[in-house]
Amino acid sequence: MSDPLRLGIAGLGTVGAGVVKIVRRKAELIAARAGRPVTISAVSARTRDKDRGVPLDAYDWEDDPVALARRDDVDVLVELMGGADGSAKAATEAALAAGKDVVTANKAMLALHGPDLAQAAESRGRVLRFEAAVAGGIPVVKALTEGLAGNEIDRVLGVMNGTCNYILTRMESAGLEYETVFDEANQLGFLEADPTLDVGGIDAGHKLALLASIAYGVRVPFDQVELEGIGRISIDDIRRARDLGFRIKLLGVAQMTGRGLEARMSPCLVRADTPLGQLEGPTNMCVLEGDASGQIVLRGAGAGEGPTASAVMSDVIDVARGTRLSTFGVPAAALGEVRLARSATPAPYYLRMELMDRPGALAKIATVLGEAGISIDRMRQYRHEADTAPVLIVTHACARDALDTALAAMPATGVVATEPVALRIESV
Repeated sequence: MSDPLRLGIAGLGTVGAGVVKIVRRKAELIAARAGRPVTISAVSARTRDKDRGVPLDAYDWEDDPVALARRDDVDVLVELMGGADGSAKAATEAALAAGKDVVTANKAMLALHGPDLAQAAESRGRVLRFEAAVAGGIPVVKALTEGLAGNEIDRVLGVMNGTCNYILTRMESAGLEYETVFDEANQLGFLEADPTLDVGGIDAGHKLALLASIAYGVRVPFDQVELEGIGRISIDDIRRARDLGFRIKLLGVAQMTGRGLEARMSPCLVRADTPLGQLEGPTNMCVLEGDASGQIVLRGAGAGEGPTASAVMSDVIDVARGTRLSTFGVPAAALGEVRLARSATPAPYYLRMELMDRPGALAKIATVLGEAGISIDRMRQYRHEADTAPVLIVTHACARDALDTALAAMPATGVVATEPVALRIESV
């Protein structure tokens, strides 16, 4: 059997500890599948004296992850620290400069710096792998770069943040408001230290940007990806959507259009009887649509020790086998520049608003929509007790620009009591 592949693991949180456990417990299985043993030479983390549920005394300790990356007895840096810059980026760059391969779960770093890091790796004949950065244990990166390599990708979409899906499905099942379930999710440890990374759509947006880069062979400027979180979704929206046969999901969508790349992460309505509509709890789902393959649906745990460590190890084993693939499916130097188009594809929209209980109020809103070129598919007014009336409108397919024009004109009607909530209805 060949010489072992020697790992240096930077970051010993939930995922890092999970990787150590797999390497220790599955050594024979890994060696048989990889064709060589996989071992750990050294590890690094912020805190040394901490119980991580797995013994670490057999490995050298480095306080500095950059020093770890440069060690002669490390063949692959496994970067699991997180963060777009700082130590994670410095250690990754040091490893590549030293001629080592890198396996990472760092979606933020790759969404901002991935093409440049990939070019640094490929120019030295090294690989930068990141299966664990997107959708936890779901092998969606491999599906795009390998399984669907013969396809032109029509669309990539999915639920890519389990915390948001937990909050939305919990609101529906328990009839609770957003703030209550947010606090519950925080107590359960589901939220990042900065919760806006989850509920603001940023975490999922990083993942979408990476998948879009692979699907379309382009550099995706993350600061131009449309991001909208779930903070404005109320229990009323959940119930009204259900009445119409829909469920609300924080949905990422990427597709190439005549106006450029459409890449958005936002709350959307999807039909309740679709795979995405049936997705419950802290689970992820990625839907890939290829011109030859048709629609491929991948579902699984989007986070957690086992699923994410499993994804890390899939990349490690590929490196051990000698598999050499471009980071984004095409050489990094060939990644094209792209213009991002804001919601270019027409779609129906769900609108919820509170109108003044006055004669002709609905007619004024219908007129504003009509003047923007938007026709109404369905309209409902719900029972009310105060001097305002909750109104629900579902439009026919329209461009987002037209809808924004109509929304901007509504306050001037004098009948809108609250800012309307507008959610895209996505076909799946």
